[in-house]
Amino acid sequence: MTLSTRPDFSTIAGWIAPKARVLDLGCGDGSLFAYLRESQGVTGYGIEIDDAGVLASIGNGVNVIQSNLEAGLAGFDDQSFDSVILSQTLQAMRHTELIVLEMLRVGREAIVTFPNFGYWAHRVQVLSGRMPVSKDLPYQWYDTPNVHLCTVADFDAFCAAHSFRVLERVVLHDSKRVSVLANLFGSLAIYRFQRGGEQ
Repeated sequence: MTLSTRPDFSTIAGWIAPKARVLDLGCGDGSLFAYLRESQGVTGYGIEIDDAGVLASIGNGVNVIQSNLEAGLAGFDDQSFDSVILSQTLQAMRHTELIVLEMLRVGREAIVTFPNFGYWAHRVQVLSGRMPVSKDLPYQWYDTPNVHLCTVADFDAFCAAHSFRVLERVVLHDSKRVSVLANLFGSLAIYRFQRGGEQ
């Protein structure tokens, strides 16, 4: 997918201050970080475990660290980044709560994007007795890396239970913002949040 067609890139860029210090978790080929570097002049790092992703990130000029996110972010000091991003990787994490808490330890803000399992077409497939397959969930049940699928309502409840302050929430479908019944009609959710009580 090219930079111009990733619907979450421009939304994320709009939430990142110019010259911010950014940590991009599960950065893949480094496309998002490269986009933020070009559009916002950010500095920082990407983290990726896959060898091919690491090489591609290096090819995109991204300072990338090869590491397993499931082990946490112990190598980074508290509040050492302005924003920590987990873009379309949340659903593949086994220790979801741990990585989100770590994001908010090392960063002043967290940005998370994930495919919305509550999207109506996914619900229809489940009701028909099949696991959903779509543009946002392209894998079959037997080869999917996704282990913790969630809905917009689930993530809202997760943030509330942890007293996270949601600064912005955008739900998209086909690159268009969904404002009515977002959990039903939106296929991609994008959240910007911080620990409660922060300004």
